[in-house]
Amino acid sequence: MRAKTARVRTSAPKASPKKASKTSRPKSSRDKVRAHRERMRKRGMKLIQIWVPDPRSPYFAAEARRQARLANKSPFAAEDQAWVDSMSDWKPV
Repeated sequence: MRAKTARVRTSAPKASPKKASKTSRPKSSRDKVRAHRERMRKRGMKLIQIWVPDPRSPYFAAEARRQARLANKSPFAAEDQAWVDSMSDWKPV
């Protein structure tokens, strides 16, 4: 027969979900996003938005090929590839 063990709660109890009253409307996406951003700011986070190249773009693919060819023709190509290979085996601590 196994002995009973007490359960130890490691986190605060979860609040039960609030039920919307029949007169209130569900929150809009805008309200949810605003609330999320407010919570993140309270945690000391800052929203940053940046534009980056679209990897699905044909221009991106052409530029990637161009840069790869230049790197391959470099006098340091073998050294550079050895570094890339060593980083692909790298495991974060």
